[in-house]
This record gives sequence, structure tokens and C-alpha cells, in this order.
Amino acid sequence: MQAAALGSSGKRAAGRGTSQCKGPAVGMSLLSINVYDYNCHVDLIRLLRLEGELTKVRMARQKMSEIFPLTEELWLEWLHDEISMALDGLDREHVYDLFEKAVKDYICPNIWLEYGQYSVGGIGQKGGLEKVRSVFERALSSVGLHMTKGLAIWEAYREFESAIVEAARPIAGFLSPFDREQTFDSQLEKVHSLFRRQLAIPLYDMEATFAEYEEWSEDPIPESVIQNYNKALQQLEKYKPYEETLLQAEAPRLAEYQAYIDFEMKIGDPARIQLIFERALVENCLVPDLWIRYSQYLDRQLKVKDLVLSVHSRAVRNCPWTVALWSRYLLAMERHGVDHRVISVTFEKALSAGFIQATDYVEIWQAYLDYLRRRVDFKQDSSKELEELRSAFARALEYLKQEVEERFSESGDPSCLIMQNWARIEARLCNNMQKARELWDSIMTKGNAKYANMWLEYYNLERAHGDTQHCRKALHRAVQCTSDYPEHVCEVLLTMERTEGGDLGALPLAWGTLEDWDIAVQKTETRLARVNEQRIKAAEKEAALAQQEEEKVEQRKRARAEKKALKKKKKTRGSDKSKADEDDEKEWGDDEEEQPSKRRRVENSVPPTGEAELGPEADPGLSGSSAPAAAEPPSEQKEQRAAARRRDVPRVLHDSSKDGVTVFVSNLPYGLQEPAATLRPLFEACGDVVEVRPIYSNRGDFRGYCYVEFKEEAVALRALELDRQTVEGRPMFVSPCVDKSKNPDFKVFRYSTALEKHKLFVSGLPFSCTKEELEEICKAHGTVKDIRLVTNRAGKPKGLAYVEYENESQASQAVLKMDGMTIKENVIKVAISNPPQRKAPEKPEARKAPGGAMVPRQIYGARGKGRTQLSLLPRALQRPSATAAQAENGPAPPPAATEVPKMSNADFAKLLLRK
Repeated sequence: MQAAALGSSGKRAAGRGTSQCKGPAVGMSLLSINVYDYNCHVDLIRLLRLEGELTKVRMARQKMSEIFPLTEELWLEWLHDEISMALDGLDREHVYDLFEKAVKDYICPNIWLEYGQYSVGGIGQKGGLEKVRSVFERALSSVGLHMTKGLAIWEAYREFESAIVEAARPIAGFLSPFDREQTFDSQLEKVHSLFRRQLAIPLYDMEATFAEYEEWSEDPIPESVIQNYNKALQQLEKYKPYEETLLQAEAPRLAEYQAYIDFEMKIGDPARIQLIFERALVENCLVPDLWIRYSQYLDRQLKVKDLVLSVHSRAVRNCPWTVALWSRYLLAMERHGVDHRVISVTFEKALSAGFIQATDYVEIWQAYLDYLRRRVDFKQDSSKELEELRSAFARALEYLKQEVEERFSESGDPSCLIMQNWARIEARLCNNMQKARELWDSIMTKGNAKYANMWLEYYNLERAHGDTQHCRKALHRAVQCTSDYPEHVCEVLLTMERTEGGDLGALPLAWGTLEDWDIAVQKTETRLARVNEQRIKAAEKEAALAQQEEEKVEQRKRARAEKKALKKKKKTRGSDKSKADEDDEKEWGDDEEEQPSKRRRVENSVPPTGEAELGPEADPGLSGSSAPAAAEPPSEQKEQRAAARRRDVPRVLHDSSKDGVTVFVSNLPYGLQEPAATLRPLFEACGDVVEVRPIYSNRGDFRGYCYVEFKEEAVALRALELDRQTVEGRPMFVSPCVDKSKNPDFKVFRYSTALEKHKLFVSGLPFSCTKEELEEICKAHGTVKDIRLVTNRAGKPKGLAYVEYENESQASQAVLKMDGMTIKENVIKVAISNPPQRKAPEKPEARKAPGGAMVPRQIYGARGKGRTQLSLLPRALQRPSATAAQAENGPAPPPAATEVPKMSNADFAKLLLRK
């Protein structure tokens, strides 16, 4: 019955989602399959209304209102249709009943206003005047304190009473003083009373109301009224910041309402607290925590039966998938003395609510069983209530085994808490140890016999309500079966034989004998010896596995070393000829001349195009003609071809002072021809772009990332929304430009790794499945807020997806319907999103030097020591630094402020040739 969890899931999506009902017949067919499809109800009503099927519309609305609380818009539409069809007094009574249902779902000032105005039309009927005043008074009690919308109710009520005054004014002069006082003057006082009551409440446009009262009243306004009015004005100033915050924020404004609620709770006015909770729930009816907080306040503070039970009932209708609301509802019904049959019916509804975890069913069963236990008078040996309790325990165990375990692949009660409670009740309250022992035997057979705490629970129960024989038997079995803490169980057994060993219960038995002690010692020693042997074997097995793993690591290292040596050997053979040529050139070349290729490697810069193509030996002015290409060494040809591809790319330096207006874009295709021209239109959609700075390598190749600078910081923040957008088939990563060395606490965006009950994880998707195709499948089960197809860095799908629904109930419904579904011959798996916890990366540890001092380990990265980390200084020039020598004995002294003499290329050449 998971479908029930859809509860009020579609309230916020009503009228906005894609219609699943192509016609009334289709809509009815869909509802016959799933009566809890909120959007389908709305679509069916809309289609029937368009076709003019008023009778069918009424039935459809009636059926929907029985399952869901309706929004203000749906109620007003229904009421207007019924009012237009009302012809006589019976129809008017039907409309009155409809209004009574409407005002119970949510606090709706507009519905109360319609109710009051409609009741004015029946003033000519019997009791019509009292009906109008009753409706308006109830409306004032419900929404009269509403600071922005309550004014309309007050004005409508005053206009009604003022109209009666004006109708009676022409005949007032002809009445006797007594009749005038009974009719006209009393009616006039009603209007005065409404003005005074309204002016004592902080409402918007109070000044206009006060001015209207001054103009309307023939007598001066009493001083007490003015004082109350000024006091209300002062209160209005305190409330205005919260009301203005609500007006400026966008729905559902949960955080703003929470702050408002906190403010009202500090003041402590029950009527205003109730009103702000009701206002918040109109927009946040699917937030279980808000319902829990509201019901908890009513349970602990107001304690008014009708109000408390009404709120609890509305809470479970809006969020039926939340077990805490059902548990609180059962407690509230018991607390206020509701009939047992009503509570039992409510519990059955809870079982059909469609909880999303197996443990939720255990919790609701425990709440109901606790209620049944409190009904039993255990002083009687047998009673109807006791039999009902035992029957409920048996049914709970069967329900968890059949219904819950079949659906969740687990019972939700691995420790058998329900069975434990049953055993304790039988032992302690019913004095039925035989039944308690049977239950504990069942508990142990369900995989709990290996846990010491389970045996000790049973032992304590026997110790309190059983006898020595069964205590000893329980501990002997525990010694043989326990695998987590066998030493503790053995210690408990020996302690019992040493100190207690006799009468532990009501039955008079002999104290423990020496034979009992010997048996206990023998069993514990045998068991502990076996445990130690098993632990040694397990340790040896673990050590063997660790050794195998180390050997595999060493083999991989040797393989990599051999492969590296082989590559180096091949490279050496291929460059023998080029090295010989280079040696010849060195003998005849100028000492101060440096080859372009070496200069590029040392300086890590890019020469202008064409500069690397010419060398001293290729100058036409020296030989009159260029050397033939075939005569050039292979390495020189390679250098020339590479140099021809290089561009004159300036070095890109990032200004960290502009981090606030800059975003960092990565994971771009390396083959992107014109990165700046391609990316600029994408980011200009967010605002003015100052510059797009692609990053190139020394060879002039695009490195797949760039900086995008904007004019304003707000534009840079909007640009972050382009994260994961596809650029030439590859997802683009857009992140804030932040220097982590200066801002170590900065957290970049990461997808949530916690349990998200409103989000699904879908696996096994075909790689060809698109986001649109998956959305078309998922939206049949609720309002889809977002779908994310998981891809690798190249943008290729991995067959995984995350689907975010509007709330938990829709996600739960989708799991039931979609898990095991076949999509393009692939069977998919669907589950609530709950990623496994990732292990934190290990920090690099320090290593010990031979002398015992800790020196930091050098980190070379995933690919070992990089090319840029190689020392380019000739060995002839390498000298041990003073800092390194000093580090052995202590910290190095600060370097002296001496200038190092500059050396020319000729000086370096002489040092290199020195042997």
C-alpha cells in the first residue's frame, strides 16, 4: 500500500505538471490503478468540468476530498460551481456543509470571506441573521488576527452590521424609548463594538480604520479605545519586519515562517502562535517537521481536545508517509480518551500509509502495542484486553515477516525488539515464564545467538522472574554460542556460580555445588581456548593475505621498473647517432651559442614562430644554399616539425584580486579550436564578460581549462549555474575562482552523500537513454524537480542517474513502480538515494630519518617524479648547501646578505669541461 504515501504530494504541483489524463475515461482508469495519484485527480476534475459533466465533477471532487486536503483554489472553484447550481433551501444547506469542510483543511481568509458573504444571502430564512453573525464571529476567531488579510473579514462584518443600522434608522424616530433601545441602539452598539475590537488588534491600514471610526461615530471616541489603538500600533511596528520579510520572499518561505514562529513563541500569545503556524502550513503542508512542532505545541500547551485531534488528523493526511506523525496521533487520541475502535481504525490507516523504511513499520507497531498494553488490567488472570494484546503481538510478527520483509528484503527488526517486549510482558506482568522462554528461543534462532548482550538480556529476565536452573542453562548456552564477547559471558557464568549459584527466583532450589563450579570452569576454559585458536588462525590468514598483497605490489613495481628500463634502452639506441652529431657540433660551435631547443626546455617558454626553424648551420648566408633535408638527424627533423606547430601564445597570469568576478572553467575538450570564441556566448547569457582567458601548454596546445572574468560579482555567481553544461559533448565544470592556500576553509560544490528520501538512484540504464526519455518515465509517479545523468569526464553516460522528486512520498511511490522496470531491454534498479560513506583521503605521513628525527616525505603525485622536478644543474656545479648541512644539527642560520657573482655562458662551459 505504498501508494498511499503520495498523500498530499501534488498540492504544489497542481495545475503545473504535465497532464497524464488524456480524457475522463483514461483518468478514471488511472485512478482505479492508483487512487492516490493527486495530479490525476486534478486533471480528471478539470476535464469533466470542461465537458460540463457537473454531476460527475461533484463525485470526482467528493472522492478526492476524502483522500486529500484540498487547496484554497480547488475549494473556491468547487464552491462557486455549487453556488451557481443551488436553487432552494436544501441546496443552500448543502453549500453550507461544503463551506464547513473547506474551512477545516487549511486557514483560508478568502474562503471565510466567501462563506460570510454567501450566508448574508440566506438572511431571510429562519435563523438567517444568527447564521450570518455566527459565521463572521468564527471567521474572526480563525483569521481575524491575520495582519495582511484579516482586515477584509472585519470590514465585511462591519458593513453587514452597518447596513442593518442604516435600514433601521428611518423608523428609529417613531419607536418608543424602550423599543429604540432594544432595536436601533443595540444594533448601533454592535457596530461600535466591532470598531473597538478591530482597533485593538495590530493590522495593516489601522490608521484608515481609525479615521473611518472618527467620521462614523457621532460621539467622541473614548480614551480607552484610543489607548488600545496606540498600543496596537506599537505592536504593529514589532511585527512589521517579519511581515515585510514574508512579502519580499518567495514561496514556500519556510525559513521566514520559522523565524516568525520563534518570535511569536517568545511572546507567548496562544491565538497568534496558532495563527502563524496555520499560515506557515498553507505553503509548507508537506514539511513533516513543521506539523510535528505545531502538534507538539498544542499537546503540551493548549491541550484542547478538538483542536489537538484536528491538527493531528490534518498532519497525517498531508504527510502520511511520516511515521512520527502517526505515532503522535495515536498518543493524542489515547490521551484525550478517544474510543478504542476509532484508534484501531486509525492504526490500520497508518499501516496503509506507505512508509519508506522497514523500521517505520516497527515503530508504528510498537506505538500501537504500547497503547494496547496500557489498556490491560494485569491483576486479572485473563481478560479480553489481554487476549487482544497477545493477538496483536502475534499479528505484528507475522506482518513484519510477510508484508515488510517481502517489500524491503528485511523485517526492520533484526534485534527482535517486539518479541523482546512481548517476552518481558509475559514474564513480568503475566507470570508466564514458559511463554517468555519460547519467545526467547525464537529470538535466538533468528541470528541473535552470537551476540552476548542478547544472552545477558535473557539471563537477567530469568534471574528476575525464573529460577537458577534456567539461569545456569542460559549462560551455558551463551558460552557455547557467543562470538562477539565470549570472555564477558564466561565471566558472568563464573560470577554466578561463585556468588549466587542458588535460589534466583521464587522456587526454593539448592545452592550451587562444587560439581556445578567444575563444569562451569571446564566449559569456559574450553570455549576460550577454542576462541583464541580461531583468532590466531584468523590473524594468520589476515597476515597471509597482507603478504600476498605486498608481493603483488612488489611485482607491479618490478614490472613498471623493467618497462621503464626497456623504454630508456630503446630511446638510448635511437639517439646514438644524434648524440654523436651533437658532440661534433659542440666541438666547432661557439661556447656562448645555445641551441634553441635546449633554451626552450630550460626557460620553459615558447619562441616566436619561425625562430626555432633556423640554426647556425642552416643560415643561407654561410653556405649559399640550405642543407638537404635527408642529411638532418631524426631528432632535428622532429624538433622542426614540432616548432612549426607551435604558436606565439602569451603566458596567462591570473590576478587573484579579481577572484570575486572570475570563474574557473575546466574539463573542456582539448581539441577545442577557439575556446574564447566558443565560451563567450555561453557566459554572456549571464551578463557582461570582460575576458575569456584560455590556458595553453608550452607547445601551444589548449589544456582544457580557462578563466572567465565578468564585470560584476553577481554575474559571476549566476555563471556558476552553467556547471555541468555540455560543450561539444563534454560536461563543462564551472567553479568559483578561489585560492585554497589563502582560503583553506572554502568548500567547493559537492553532491550530497547523505540519505535523501526525496531523491532516487537509478542504475542499469542503457547508455542511449536520454534525460528527456527518463523524465517522461519518472513524471508518471510525481513531480520531477531534477534529473542528473551520471557521466564520466568525457561526457559519456555511465548508465546511472539521480531523480529528484518534490517530496518523499512521490519518491517512495516511484521506487515501487519503477524498480525492476525494463527500459530498452535493460532491467533497471531503483532505490532511495543513500550513497555509501567515502573514506577520507589519508594525509601524507612523516618518515623517520636514521637519527630518529621526523622529516617530511616528498610527494611527487600519482605519476611519480615529474619532469619539472628533475634537477637541471650539472653535477659539477652541485654542492651540498649550508642549509642541508646545518639541518643535521639544528635549524639553519639565516643566509648572509651577500651578492652571488654572475657567470657567463663561457664560465659555465669551462666548468662543464673541467674533469
